[in-house]
Amino acid sequence: MALVLCTGALPILFPASAHASEAGSGLWDEYKKPVGLTYGAQAKIQTAYLWRGIYAGGANIQGDVSVGYGGLYADMWWNIGVTDWTFSTFEPEVDLSIGFERWGINVFLLYIHNFDCGFFDFANYPDKGNRVELDLRYTLSPKIPLSILWASRIAGADSYRDDAGDTVRAYSSYAEISYTQALPLGFSLYGAFGITPWKSCYTFYERNFAVQNIELRLRKDWSVAERCGLMLQGQLSINPSALAASKIAAEWHPDYPWEQAINANITFGVYLK
Repeated sequence: MALVLCTGALPILFPASAHASEAGSGLWDEYKKPVGLTYGAQAKIQTAYLWRGIYAGGANIQGDVSVGYGGLYADMWWNIGVTDWTFSTFEPEVDLSIGFERWGINVFLLYIHNFDCGFFDFANYPDKGNRVELDLRYTLSPKIPLSILWASRIAGADSYRDDAGDTVRAYSSYAEISYTQALPLGFSLYGAFGITPWKSCYTFYERNFAVQNIELRLRKDWSVAERCGLMLQGQLSINPSALAASKIAAEWHPDYPWEQAINANITFGVYLK
């Protein structure tokens, strides 16, 4: 996921991959063709786990490793952290992804495992279980890093009960437009605006169309070696839908942090380019 800006789970913040490359041709001159083996890795410490406008966990350690060849890649991301600010329970997570990235188009299949059921259990439980997501991201160009993401859950746990009491698969989806602006002195500013188009996990299956996420990240990078760096990042996430739906969402409440609509996070990490 470091390759694909996904998080999902975590959501992973910036690419951390090493590419041997050669110039493209014709219409795709701005994009470089990956040749040979590609790889990347990163690890970071965070004060909170924020994901697509949702508070997904408290203080944590996250990391990922990725490997690819010719645009095809596989990635493993993991999270070990507390569930909330009471530090009473831990909720580990492992995400596996496989995809293809060329010419600004990134298509990938994401498997999310939260350890609340068997690794190969894809039953559609209402409130727990593994999840499979199909994502598509398009980035305009390396010079204009404007990205559009569409992510839909296609298998595993993603359901709610209708008025008749039947289990309905939600196909929870999330659409986001984002932009990263490079700044002087190794700083960068990232902004994102995300929605969920219908009743989904993002609104806890309680609302239909919703403005899900307005997010800003200010990041500072330091080069340690040719392919190694350090990063420090501040993040602010606002969920307008949750803010409008619940008074508690605007309050500081350590027992119900996942209901809050305004969240912040500080991240320190090391990465291999």
